[in-house]
Amino acid sequence: MTAETQAFVEELRSICGAAAVLTDFGDVEPYAADWKRSFSGNPLCVARPASTAEVSQVVAACHRRAVAIVPQGGNTGLAGGATPDDSGVQVLLSLGRMQQIRSLDAVGMTVEAEAGAILQAVKQEAAARGRMLPVSLAAEGSATIGGIVATNAGGVNVLRYGMTRALVLGLEVVLADGTVVDGLRHLRKDNAGYDWKQLFIGSEGTLGIVTAAVLRLVPQPRHSVTALLSVADVEAAIALYARAQTEIGETLSAFELISAESVALVEKHAGLKSPIAAGEWFLLVEAASSLTGLDEAMESLLAAAFEDGLALDGVVAASQQQAQSLWALREHVSEAEIREGRGLKHDISVPLAAMPAFLADAGSAVAAVALGARLNVFGHLGDGNLHYNLLIGADDDASALNWAVHDSAVRHGGSISAEHGLGQYRVGEWLRTKPAAERALARAVKQALDPGNLFNPGKVLPKTPEGGAA
Repeated sequence: MTAETQAFVEELRSICGAAAVLTDFGDVEPYAADWKRSFSGNPLCVARPASTAEVSQVVAACHRRAVAIVPQGGNTGLAGGATPDDSGVQVLLSLGRMQQIRSLDAVGMTVEAEAGAILQAVKQEAAARGRMLPVSLAAEGSATIGGIVATNAGGVNVLRYGMTRALVLGLEVVLADGTVVDGLRHLRKDNAGYDWKQLFIGSEGTLGIVTAAVLRLVPQPRHSVTALLSVADVEAAIALYARAQTEIGETLSAFELISAESVALVEKHAGLKSPIAAGEWFLLVEAASSLTGLDEAMESLLAAAFEDGLALDGVVAASQQQAQSLWALREHVSEAEIREGRGLKHDISVPLAAMPAFLADAGSAVAAVALGARLNVFGHLGDGNLHYNLLIGADDDASALNWAVHDSAVRHGGSISAEHGLGQYRVGEWLRTKPAAERALARAVKQALDPGNLFNPGKVLPKTPEGGAA
């Protein structure tokens, strides 16, 4: 480390405290790789500010020296968006010390929390007041508020409540020169000019650093019902979803699609067993309400589904414990995939009407590239989002398979990233599949807010307009 670099690190220590700027390998290493160990890097240091003021000062110090910053929340992402490169010159900015829940208004149904607050902790605080923060993720025990805002996180309840974007009322953001923009308004309606916060939601730390957020809460449902069904094909699944929308629409909180192959993997590797006979697909349906009569409504829906031949078999959970066991089949799919072998993940979305055609098209395209590739498909049917994962051999061409799946999604009017973001994992595919006008618009926004390309370079957008290394 040169004398100039050492002086810079000492300046960061004077801002955050000596113990809050890490440089030793053993201290830095947990921050330098994503949780899957798919991406890793080598930061100059890890800075852990404890307040918005400290974040502002750290960013200003980096701005003066043209030092790049990689923001990091709970480090639970799936696209390498919070991992530094291996240059040894980037500052990894961890927001994990900023965990305060600043306020919770049970009547106005809002919560204001700092970026490092753990999602599960905020959900528990809301639940204690009879309210719910309806972002439900497998990683909610480590995901942070700043992280879910920066990535516009999805989850199983998007069907009813929308992505994180739909819940954000206000943000506090630090800009590239260290300026703090305080937009922490607890308002449902604010039409006074540009809704600038939308630029930062889902930007993955490339335009500004979210330091706090005001999020909308909803009433805590008093009743819920969960059912597991099997169906013969995806057309039947979509028809059943249409029936569910008509019969119990506003109570639907999840409508998950799981392939029979995925359930078989869970049974093989997680020691779980489906309680119903298999079809080509399984559906996990959850409804919740503050009103009584939900069980009867679900039973009526399922009776009609069987009468119309849409469902082959099914079961309704008789207790919360049984509901959790049904959800376990869904929640263990990713773990089972890892245990089975080499996996290739895709997070695509297509319009529901195009889902059957996409599945047929993508299956053929994958087989044309790697005949032995096995599909592991599951996801959120209600909002058109599938995790179209592949189990492949050591010699299979991952890039060609990515192209096959993504090209099929785009052909059917879909997206190559539904909820996981681009990070660094999908930047090349974004360049390849997005129209030129959209790419130019994204670069113009980046240039306006971060002209020095100091915020998370190489994530969401390539480091240079041509897509090469900086």
